[in-house]
Amino acid sequence: MRVVKAWRYVRSVDLIDVSDLVDQGVRCVLLDRDNTLVPRDARVAPESVRAWLSELKAANIAICMVSNNFHTSQVCASAEELGCSVVHHAMKPAPIAVHVAMATMGVPAEQTVLIGDQLFTDMIAGNLARVRTILVRPQSRTDLWYTQLFRIAEHAFLRGVTFEGE
Repeated sequence: MRVVKAWRYVRSVDLIDVSDLVDQGVRCVLLDRDNTLVPRDARVAPESVRAWLSELKAANIAICMVSNNFHTSQVCASAEELGCSVVHHAMKPAPIAVHVAMATMGVPAEQTVLIGDQLFTDMIAGNLARVRTILVRPQSRTDLWYTQLFRIAEHAFLRGVTFEGE
């Protein structure tokens, strides 16, 4: 397993087929918040993301937000709005929060997938925790200054990668 690689590459979370996840034995989806569920330049998730989360719930897939965002009230408000559990101050790429989220949801790694928009935080954390990972394109071009630097390096690692839905 290469640590800086995703299991799948999909343009956005709402393009991930929930029935495919069920068929692959996924019982828990861990999701990054900023630019995965909620655009970095917005406070709420788009309707397409909300509808997709409803599909996950209807399929009895557990959902937990795992966020590095230190604005706890913002992260918790999003989790409440979206009806999911949350682990904040995740400190990804360290895998500890991924393990905490799986324990909280009561689902083992082999039945879990982590979805995020950053290769060097989300994908590394998921791979170190030995869960399947799905990299999505960021919803917004707005990023923190240091994330913008990581995006430059990501570009090199993603050369030649095709995202489903593009």
